Amino acid sequence: MAERQERTAPDAVMTRIGQLVMLHHAGDREEARHRFLDLWSEIGEDGDALHRCTLAHYLADTQDEPDDELAWDLRALTAAEELTDDRLAEHEGAPAVRALYPSLHLNLAADYVKLGRPDAARSHLRRARSASQALAEDSYGDGVRAAISRLELRLGDGDGDGDTSGGWGPPGQRL
Repeated sequence: MAERQERTAPDAVMTRIGQLVMLHHAGDREEARHRFLDLWSEIGEDGDALHRCTLAHYLADTQDEPDDELAWDLRALTAAEELTDDRLAEHEGAPAVRALYPSLHLNLAADYVKLGRPDAARSHLRRARSASQALAEDSYGDGVRAAISRLELRLGDGDGDGDTSGGWGPPGQRL
């Protein structure tokens, strides 16, 4: 019984990450970055992989320099790759991690575009497109698929399907 209660109890770290995401989206990027970094220090390089993946994914959004953004996005992908099915089962909502792969690769592709590395961008864009098959047919999935299409078109790799409004995600917010 106690084990079941632990599995269904809210994850305090994920709650804190969510609060910091709201702070960032409210416009306080610098404060969000500092608090994200404080939380990263608490979690540590060897902390829970789901926490590190999620935190690094959002921390990348707060970076000013493309190299720093890339470093955090790579940390997010590395942590995601550490997750096993058994480990995922420990977290409520963990299936969403699989749905995060398209976004992780899309963000890396965009980082490489910013850094003038189109071959690396295309590689991650192909991975994003492949992983997008796991996305649900909902607004999140539609948004990620549209962002992949936009970046493909930007790189000259698209087939013309999808949104061509430019950019790869909402201004100031990655998927």
